[in-house]
Amino acid sequence: MHFDYQMALGSFLVAIIVGLTGMGGGALMTPMLTVFFGVPPLTAVSSDLVAAAVMKPVGSLVHLRKGTVNLRLVGWLCAGSVPTAFCGVLLARALGRGNNVQNVIEIALGVALLIAAAGLTVRSYLTMADRAPRRAARRPSSGEGSEAAPTSISVRPIPTMLVGAVGGLVVGMTSVGSGSLIIVALLALYPRLTANRLVGTDLLQAVPLVWSAALGHILFGDFKLEVTLALLVGSIPGVFIGSLASSRAPGGLIRWALAFVLLASALKMFDVGTTPMAWALIAAAIGGTAVWSLLRTWNGLRPLPFPRNGASSARTVRAGREPDPSVLTR
Repeated sequence: MHFDYQMALGSFLVAIIVGLTGMGGGALMTPMLTVFFGVPPLTAVSSDLVAAAVMKPVGSLVHLRKGTVNLRLVGWLCAGSVPTAFCGVLLARALGRGNNVQNVIEIALGVALLIAAAGLTVRSYLTMADRAPRRAARRPSSGEGSEAAPTSISVRPIPTMLVGAVGGLVVGMTSVGSGSLIIVALLALYPRLTANRLVGTDLLQAVPLVWSAALGHILFGDFKLEVTLALLVGSIPGVFIGSLASSRAPGGLIRWALAFVLLASALKMFDVGTTPMAWALIAAAIGGTAVWSLLRTWNGLRPLPFPRNGASSARTVRAGREPDPSVLTR
């Protein structure tokens, strides 16, 4: 069995980004395998899902111990996602063999990457809006431990199960969606769910979802042990290092760069030419910056997240206060 050290290095770099941002690795690891290493799409999805099945439980157990998981939501999500994740592999196989199934996976992966980019943008906006002065002024002050207090929500079983079913099908076919599609749908269904419980719930429900999809790919997909081993060897230390550095890294800037990379990867999956892709990315960068500036202004922040001068930030730190949220956000 040949071990690919370059693939391990690539997974190491991707895993550092995952550790820094908390973003699901499937949205980055699978495109890396197909674009840079020439791995067939179905093989990339199969091997990435098996690697994720080994790594997923770590973060979810941390949230479970902290109590930042809504177990009723997890149960209804899994009721929909676990069977459809397994069926996603069968659906991909039923659509054809050889080049046919690879083409289907490429298109599905492109759609899933666009969803992941949109989900990342939505999460960035919610973080920015939550830290903005206008939102902070409206937030009730209830003591030092108020942020950790759980928010009571009324679980809606059928819509939640449908979200899980759609998310599971997408993950089973593309390995992308457990940290993007499902979390955005949860935000729409349960806007009162706090950020830490949203992330914890999403992480825990992803464990049985990924296990189901991984089992399907081992049995019916195109799983390659050597690819999975290279991913694990690189990603385990990468996630650890990225997690340690997450408190010091400019998370907002990294997330925007990731959204840009996801858009480019999606266009690549759709076989868009180099010149149209370049123009599309330029338009997205200019349009995205303009829209983001308007959203920041609407939330009471400066249009761009740069401090007016270095001295003001230094005075804020010396005074023992938190820096201006506009400096830290996006």
